[in-house]
Amino acid sequence: MNKSEVLINRAEKVIMPTYARFPIAFESGNGCVLKDVNGKEYLDCVAGIAVDCLGHNHPGLNAAIADQCQKIMHVSNLYWTEPQIDAAEMLVKASGLDKVFFCNSGAEANEAALKLVRIYAKQFKSEYAVEIIAMDHSFHGRTYGSITATGQEKYHKGLDPLLPGISHVPFNDFDALKAAVTDKTCAVLLEPIQGEGGIYPADHEYLQAVRKLCDDENLVLIFDEVQCGMGRSGKFFAYQHYNLKPDVVCMAKGIAGGFPMGGIIACDKVAQVFTPGTHASTFGGNPLASAASRYVLSVITGDGFLDEVAEKGSYLMEKLRVLKEEHKCITDVRGMGLMIGVAVSVPTGEIINKAMEKGLLLVGAGSDAIRFVPPLTINKEEIDRAVEIFEECL
Repeated sequence: MNKSEVLINRAEKVIMPTYARFPIAFESGNGCVLKDVNGKEYLDCVAGIAVDCLGHNHPGLNAAIADQCQKIMHVSNLYWTEPQIDAAEMLVKASGLDKVFFCNSGAEANEAALKLVRIYAKQFKSEYAVEIIAMDHSFHGRTYGSITATGQEKYHKGLDPLLPGISHVPFNDFDALKAAVTDKTCAVLLEPIQGEGGIYPADHEYLQAVRKLCDDENLVLIFDEVQCGMGRSGKFFAYQHYNLKPDVVCMAKGIAGGFPMGGIIACDKVAQVFTPGTHASTFGGNPLASAASRYVLSVITGDGFLDEVAEKGSYLMEKLRVLKEEHKCITDVRGMGLMIGVAVSVPTGEIINKAMEKGLLLVGAGSDAIRFVPPLTINKEEIDRAVEIFEECL
């Protein structure tokens, strides 16, 4: 057996099989390249599923984490620490919103948002305004609240009964959303770009109408930007493409470049209802995570970085659209920035496996799409190579 097979054999004896894992064990990486324990290199267009926004083994991020390790890693949120304050200030400035709550993951961020909006509605709308409308084909996480909000039945199997008070309507269908709103509705939850559902951006007119509906009906508008945020779309948050702001935005994945972190940002009107005792997170925003996030945020918001992401995203999108004209099995190319889905009429797993054999890592999205979510630091030569391998697999 080679090294990967030895490790996988050990792992299968002790790790619960909650993932259908590929038969690869990685040991190191640099930039957009990963190396497995057998020494084979792969061009990474998965990036930990849109997490490793600065790539692997980034020297600046490594230094920020190492420096903080020599000070304090954790003291709990009973006390203040400067790295957390710095990260919060940067997020407020980048988002145009007002207050931050830190946690550890995207699912926790969505859970925090669900609690926040129900508390808000009970205080400022009605004791009975507890219902939340989410979208079909959405994905919001694996905890009970977030999985209930997820609009895909395959994730609900074996979990009935799900939590009450959460319903679903078709994405990008404003009439369906408007018809679902009642005096018991407190919030609308959606992804500006649906990720796990297949990489579907919201229509501009749709989001504008949703924002107005929420204003008119005193509903809290929550945007789940766990995957499409942190520069992934070519702007800091995807909603900034639509010239509007949500009341609450959920974030995670790329926020600390691979270190586990999540959070929500809210406008003051909604954020005010989180008071001591209403919510908490032991590890949320601890000094080590915050130091990592502070560095990542400084890079993403630095001069020209997001412009480069947008340019590289357009470059990749155009190359993939050229392939669409040449290969009938490609039925659509969609997305924003470096969050792109290629819909195909053949099984996605076959293409993903062939690409992996040739040294390119890809991941599926929805039932028919292959997702390109590389590190935001990928260069055009690496994009060319990724597209070349992808075409070979078609």
